[in-house]
Amino acid sequence: MRIRSFRGGVHPPEEKITSQKPIQELPLPKKVVIPLSQHTGVPARPTVKVGDRVKTGQRIGEAQGPISSNIHTSISGKITSIENHPHPLGPPSLAITIESDGRDEHHPSVKHNNDYFKLHPNEIREIVRGAGIVGLGGAAFPTHVKLSPPEDRWIDTVILNGCECEPYLTCDHRLMIEKTYEIIEGLKIIAKTLEVTSCYVGIEKNKEDAIKAMREEIRNKANMEIVSLKTKYPQGSEKQLIEAILNRKVPSGGLPLDVGVVVQNVGTALAISEAVKKGRPLIERVITVTGRGIKNPANLRVRMGTLFKDMIDYCGGFAGKPGKIIMGGALMGFAQHTLDVPVIKGTTGILLLTEDEVNIEEPQPCIKCARCVDSCPIYLLPLYLGIYGEKELWRKCEELGALDCTECGCCAYICPARIPLVQLIKLAKQEIAAYRKKK
Repeated sequence: MRIRSFRGGVHPPEEKITSQKPIQELPLPKKVVIPLSQHTGVPARPTVKVGDRVKTGQRIGEAQGPISSNIHTSISGKITSIENHPHPLGPPSLAITIESDGRDEHHPSVKHNNDYFKLHPNEIREIVRGAGIVGLGGAAFPTHVKLSPPEDRWIDTVILNGCECEPYLTCDHRLMIEKTYEIIEGLKIIAKTLEVTSCYVGIEKNKEDAIKAMREEIRNKANMEIVSLKTKYPQGSEKQLIEAILNRKVPSGGLPLDVGVVVQNVGTALAISEAVKKGRPLIERVITVTGRGIKNPANLRVRMGTLFKDMIDYCGGFAGKPGKIIMGGALMGFAQHTLDVPVIKGTTGILLLTEDEVNIEEPQPCIKCARCVDSCPIYLLPLYLGIYGEKELWRKCEELGALDCTECGCCAYICPARIPLVQLIKLAKQEIAAYRKKK
């Protein structure tokens, strides 16, 4: 059987040292710090005040506008502060700190719905919106928006993304093995909401146990297929996933819905199932804590707002001095300067890398080898984008399609001269957006 894939990409060392480690439940934290900005779009507005007592699953932040997300407390207890706090994605932002009462008492709104299969698509969308569900693959785009395509766009296919192509990360892998039924239930709910009949789950070939488990779960379901994909980065990127499975190409500047597709992460499907069937908002997720810089790497089910330092302590602490701490994947993650930052909805992992693993080399002049061009899955010319970026020729960068760059990092990873191509292209995109805004 042909293993499907896409043009370009790279294959870094996988480092999936936690792939066979079952998910562990992190003990209830003594406090959580819950940012009001955990998603793409406008931050939520606080609906509580200091001194209030809250229950697990209670809404504490209200979505503002169409591209936003509700925020819920992940523990029961007392609100001790609403103020700026270090954020894993950038500068400090408004967050709600809650001291646990140790009871984990759930809010009355968290209740089972035994008639979920009778729900109208619009009722499902409202449940997903109310539950604050966002994409759990890292981008954290509000899921209710994806489930509400414009009336002039016909969606015929849903793809669940189980690739988890970033090195080190294994949280989705474990979910597909341990929460197989719930993920497929979520896929059914998504398909019903969008009224589609074709459903695929894309999984990289290096996860044979997950492929087997998922195929066993969907047996005798005519409209579902598990697709084994080549192990290659960034196989899990939406556009590459669509190309590999359906041979459809999302146009420049376009979205998956332009080719009739909605893509959701397997963890998002699980969250949708939990919300629709059990009334449970998005208050926890599975995270991979890994790298040679941690004593006991693990896959952990963690409450939102848990501080990084609490998870690292649970995993035995540092194994020597870490060279870098990253939230997310090794190629697209965000370096951290403090452990006093909380888990947010888009936290897929925490990487604790040794100085040997980081191995930062000084950039050298470009040798025009074109490896970056060969590896770019978007068919861009990263070397010229880098050259024009260094010279601050932003319009040239725009002409070469800088805004289509997904910042996957293939070009920077493969570059023998160690030129920071992604950073240069990111800067170009920011400058292009800035002068477009002035027009």
